[in-house]
Amino acid sequence: MRVLILGGTGNAAELAARVATIQGVDAITSLAGRTREPSVPLGDLRVGGFGGVAGLASYLQAMQIDLLIDATHPFASQISFNAADAAKEVGVPRLMLIRPPWEKGSGDRWMEVDNVEAAAASLQNQAHRVFLTVGRQELAAFAHLEEIWFLMRMIDPPVDDALVPPGMVLCDRGPFNLNNERQILIDRKIDTIVSKNSGGDATKPKIIAARELGVKVVMVNRPAIPPGEQVSDVEGALVWLLEKLHN
Repeated sequence: MRVLILGGTGNAAELAARVATIQGVDAITSLAGRTREPSVPLGDLRVGGFGGVAGLASYLQAMQIDLLIDATHPFASQISFNAADAAKEVGVPRLMLIRPPWEKGSGDRWMEVDNVEAAAASLQNQAHRVFLTVGRQELAAFAHLEEIWFLMRMIDPPVDDALVPPGMVLCDRGPFNLNNERQILIDRKIDTIVSKNSGGDATKPKIIAARELGVKVVMVNRPAIPPGEQVSDVEGALVWLLEKLHN
């Protein structure tokens, strides 16, 4: 049986490693190629886009894919919709592996918004020093906020001609440590964090540190996803895969 894993997350890498130990299953992990030095999962790997629904459908047929597991980032909604349409077109069973979102708890000072543009609008006259953790592709939405200082964390630096808000770029990759996150907020005198609700443990320490220090969080809610079977962890994905393997 041949499985295509749409990856780019820690869950996808863990799933690929677990699938590599299952006899009779070959897995290919596909990465979008947006980071310069991605964490390389075990097993076969392809990097780059498919060319929309038609390109992905052609790939599924050409590579004789039996199962498709969408373990992309919760905010990579376009590839999820493309995967749904392509899998339906060629009749390949599809599963979404989606880690649960973070939930607001006691002591959290969250403002929830629907997109990064709304997040940027919410900062106007409300924030002075912002920890911006939405990724380098979203920086332009904040570039006009010249009265605010931003600490911008991302895996790769922005391209040379990118629109970037005033402040400092910090290139780093999770998982992050609570003590370090707390120290960043203190040392940089951060009054507001802007974050996507990615869920998971790798970047959650900043949310915990914000709660402890009373720092506001502008939380960007997740976009819509296509309907279909879904699980919340790697174990659930493995159960689904093994059921398909033995049917």
